[in-house]
Amino acid sequence: MKLLIAGFFILLMSSFVPLFSGRRSRVAAVSVAVGTFCCLLLSAGVCIESLFTGNTFDIAYRMSLPFATFALGVDPLSAFFLLPLLLLSTLCAVYGVSYMEKKNSEASSVTIWFFFGILVLGMSLVVVARNGMFFLIAWEIMTLSSFFLVTHDNHKKSVRKAGWIYLVASHIGAAFIFAIFAILGRHSDTLDFAAFQTIMTGAAISTALFIFALLGFGSKAGFIPLHIWLPEAHPAAPSHVSSLMSGIMIKVGVYGFLRTLTFLGDPPLWWGVTLIVIGASSGILGVLFALAQHDIKRLLAYSSVENVGIIALGIGMGLVGISCGEPVVAVLGFAGGLLHVVNHCIFKGLLFLGAGAVIHETGTGEIDHLGGLMKKMPRTGICFMTGSAAICGLPPFNGFVSEFLIFLSALFGVTTGIIPLSSCSIAVIISLALIGGLATACFSKAFGIIFLGEPRSGCAERARDPDAAMTVPMIILAVLCLIIGLSGASAAMLTVTTVSEISGLSMTACAAGLKTAAYPLTAIAMLSSLLIILGGFLFAARRAMPGARVETKGPTWDCGYAKPEPRMQYTSSSFAQPLTQLFSFFLRTKTKLPDTSAAFPAANSFSTETPDFWQEYIFRPAVIFFNRLSAIVAKTETGRIHIYILYIILTLLILLTWNFFR
Repeated sequence: MKLLIAGFFILLMSSFVPLFSGRRSRVAAVSVAVGTFCCLLLSAGVCIESLFTGNTFDIAYRMSLPFATFALGVDPLSAFFLLPLLLLSTLCAVYGVSYMEKKNSEASSVTIWFFFGILVLGMSLVVVARNGMFFLIAWEIMTLSSFFLVTHDNHKKSVRKAGWIYLVASHIGAAFIFAIFAILGRHSDTLDFAAFQTIMTGAAISTALFIFALLGFGSKAGFIPLHIWLPEAHPAAPSHVSSLMSGIMIKVGVYGFLRTLTFLGDPPLWWGVTLIVIGASSGILGVLFALAQHDIKRLLAYSSVENVGIIALGIGMGLVGISCGEPVVAVLGFAGGLLHVVNHCIFKGLLFLGAGAVIHETGTGEIDHLGGLMKKMPRTGICFMTGSAAICGLPPFNGFVSEFLIFLSALFGVTTGIIPLSSCSIAVIISLALIGGLATACFSKAFGIIFLGEPRSGCAERARDPDAAMTVPMIILAVLCLIIGLSGASAAMLTVTTVSEISGLSMTACAAGLKTAAYPLTAIAMLSSLLIILGGFLFAARRAMPGARVETKGPTWDCGYAKPEPRMQYTSSSFAQPLTQLFSFFLRTKTKLPDTSAAFPAANSFSTETPDFWQEYIFRPAVIFFNRLSAIVAKTETGRIHIYILYIILTLLILLTWNFFR
């Protein structure tokens, strides 16, 4: 634990270096990158030991704040989140050294690096906090630092709007989290997590805590309909910050929810059913809205909603398995959800970094302005293709492993003959199948329109691969996607101690449950390895043949067009139209049709826009209502002191009357 604290201290000190570096942005960037890497190295030992042995390491110091203790601890659940957090943070920091050089002014870059380091520190402290007050302080540090990162380019109205939506959504969620600790503290007379494990709350209190956890941590995780800040904040933030926020910050919400579950005892059936419903709706609707987007970072933001839905499906299957007394179903469900946390951290971090490379080199994230980048940016294209295949759940990449575990959990649930469990399992199988198909269509569109075909604009024509500082982190993440995919059985077994902590089952029972997935995962990995070797051999043999490098060029068959142009390609709208039209009831896409009423129409255009349904039809009307209500209340502000005294007296009388008749 001393090494862990030393790592956090180094990260803290390196985060303050940018404030004293003047306007030297590279000094600021390198200092934070080195501090994050040192924190990863110093934390790795205790995290790995906890993951493999299941041991818990704690340290605590009393603070001067009421109910507050500087209590840190690493158990398997904390370690499972802390390692990928620091790994992705390190890679994003290295990536950002070059990314930020041309992105902003020197002063702005220095400020960004300060808040970047504080964000990493805040997320790390949330994961290892062992006291409710200390947890809330770390949570607020994480929220405020990410807010300043989102709004760094605040001269744009859209960025300011994104920042305020994020800040309001975060603090509404924080209010529910505060309520959780207030209720737990009332029943234990302390805010230390160790005391929460032993208290006995009634069914009504447990239900309230579960709902508050869904609302509080679900708003950070991005469960629908609490996701509205994601598609606004991610496009506004720098790409390495978007990668960090999507890859790991929203998982801190998942961590908080899982940590709360460990305080609540045995779950009733409806908890798991609720999570499955939330997961199915988040997964399906998230990928549908991603499919309809024209901006690459906005598409990836909605895709994060989809993948958080998959995580919720796994956790839901775990809770249903526990409540129905089926440990194999529970273990596979929890393991699939947890492993998807790590997998999503890797491939979504890779995709955001790939999108950042495209934006960095072309100056735009509009999909319809790109095209043909595979020839211009081959290393970025291969990395983005790897992340796209992984996020679609295709073998031999890591996304397949975690989704396969959830599938297997649902298949075992169907065979149990327990009607509630079988019904939930069928719903999960259908949802995962639909999510997988739509995700494949979504990322076929994203990769195809951006990297294949011909350049659609001059900025795409002039693009090239970025330097090594931006390319190497993408390559590392792409390799990790393949390594985890090919070692799926071993990766699944690494979740044993964490699943045991969440489910309350013994490590022996968890290991036995995961062994049911070992044979199929090993067989698929071996087959995939053989195909990779065969493909590599055929490629090498073809390259070695005489005349293999001779290229001949000829005119492309143009179907009668005398002069083919880049405009004669699929756009993102036309590519996705069959599916977006099929699900138009949910998407509510607005279409601008060309005006062809004139005999000789002038230059015209066709465009589509898919606004967020919940923001347009639920949250925006609610905000307007409260604004009008606030205007009415504001009229009571007369500025006369005796009127205010009258308000106080009336409030006291109402409270006394209520207390008398209670």
